[in-house]
Amino acid sequence: MPSIRPSSDLRNNYNEISQFCHQYGEPVYITKNGQGDLAVMSIETYERLVGKFELYKLLDEGMDAMAEKKVRPFRTVLADIQEELNNE
Repeated sequence: MPSIRPSSDLRNNYNEISQFCHQYGEPVYITKNGQGDLAVMSIETYERLVGKFELYKLLDEGMDAMAEKKVRPFRTVLADIQEELNNE
């Protein structure tokens, strides 16, 4: 269940908001004048979220490459890497 707090709580109850974010791994939604304004989350939650976006982007690029026939078999790629390592 989302936690919704007024913007004054950032100033008055920062430690409580921080503890919630770290304990539950969920964002806290901050309102300003009764309207949604910000989402506050722990660094760990933010990094996990960004990591998911990066993974989805890479998967999407891979799917596009497959659709455009711009892929090579894994064994071929591995053999090319091994050849490069042997030439060093």
